[in-house]
Amino acid sequence: MAFGFFKKSEKKEAPVSNSGPRYHDLKVKNVIQETKDAISIEFQQPEMKITYKSGQFLTLIVPIQGKEVRRAYSLCSSPFVEENLIVTVKRVDNGLMSNWLPDNIKAGDTVKIMEPMGQFTTEFDKTRKRHLIMFAGGSGITPMMSIIKSLLTQEPESIVSLIYCNRDIDSIIFKDELAKWETNYQGRLHVIHVLDNAPMNWQGLSGLLNPEMLKKLFERIPDWGIDKTTYLMCGPEGMMKNVDTLLAQHSIPKENIFRESFVQGTIDKEKKQEAATPSTYEKKAREVTIRYDGNEYKVMVEPNRTILETALDQGIDLPFSCQSGLCTACRGKALSGKVKLDEEEGLSQSERDEGYVLTCVGHPLTDDVVIEIG
Repeated sequence: MAFGFFKKSEKKEAPVSNSGPRYHDLKVKNVIQETKDAISIEFQQPEMKITYKSGQFLTLIVPIQGKEVRRAYSLCSSPFVEENLIVTVKRVDNGLMSNWLPDNIKAGDTVKIMEPMGQFTTEFDKTRKRHLIMFAGGSGITPMMSIIKSLLTQEPESIVSLIYCNRDIDSIIFKDELAKWETNYQGRLHVIHVLDNAPMNWQGLSGLLNPEMLKKLFERIPDWGIDKTTYLMCGPEGMMKNVDTLLAQHSIPKENIFRESFVQGTIDKEKKQEAATPSTYEKKAREVTIRYDGNEYKVMVEPNRTILETALDQGIDLPFSCQSGLCTACRGKALSGKVKLDEEEGLSQSERDEGYVLTCVGHPLTDDVVIEIG
């Protein structure tokens, strides 16, 4: 979960808190069965309300099988529409928390969460006029749903076109809710469903996105021009790669395209690590100084271990969530030294230029690495 969709001139860094990420114990107000495989969990706002931006995520921290497990889930609620915070969880094969939550979570339970984070966000302005074209697949609809609600209610001149891909009609999360928003904001929200396995009476599109299908989609979507159109995508990695390719074939500028990833890409990790490690650096254990929450820690990081792994093993409670270099919950600033990242997708180029690193995929390349977190 990594990218914000600001134009270069309007991207802003989130304010840095000196106390690090805040944790909250939230009460579950309601559990909604969205589909056979997906539930939405509504968390009651605490007395000191939690603020967030549409498109951000919550990190849920749950004890499972005697171990504290953390997973990030995008908020599907809008801060302009709902009073409480809502996340949607879809079962995945062998998913530890994604299967535990639907089987166990219930109204009245208390769940520890890390405050909302993420950069797949935008600011809303009632005077703005723009067109968001969204490609969502499966549970990738969750951050899109939050953004849709906010855009429709906060920007009366803006519109949304949503291409939503699912396995079959029964796996469409928010199917009825999307239909209501489409009716209530007629002409401003256009939902196009695409099914892998369509029923006999299906009138919509079916099969995988391909150039011919995208051509048909573009014929149905209003053309507001490049300057007023932004393309967003969130879903399975294969779907997003296909959309990237198709948009490139239609000469859509890369700066108009933004994506939210729930999983790491399929690039060969060993080859990527080799390419990212300059041959001039010797692979050996190196000491790293970590400054966090008013304390300073020194850890010896082995070549095959990340900075975060090493710190956690020594009982240092650093913030983290996905451990894949995507969510940026573990972000810190390297005040000195060189750090190699196995995965850079979670950071913008400007953040990398300013020295920000991700400890969950970070390895020290020099002996003078000092990282400040929060």
